[in-house]
Amino acid sequence: MSADKRLPVTEETRKELHELKEPGQTYDELLQEMAQHRRRKDLEQRFQELEEADSDELTPLSDV
Repeated sequence: MSADKRLPVTEETRKELHELKEPGQTYDELLQEMAQHRRRKDLEQRFQELEEADSDELTPLSDV
């Protein structure tokens, strides 16, 4: 899929992204990797919140 779009960023952000980028890696690949990392982090946080919830708030599997 080739839909070229411009994403305005500050020069500082561009430099930071450039430093994170691996040789041969495109900015698109880097941003996809960063987005995937964020989704995983959010999912881990949701699981952590569930583990910390009172067991009274959760339905036992035997009741499902």
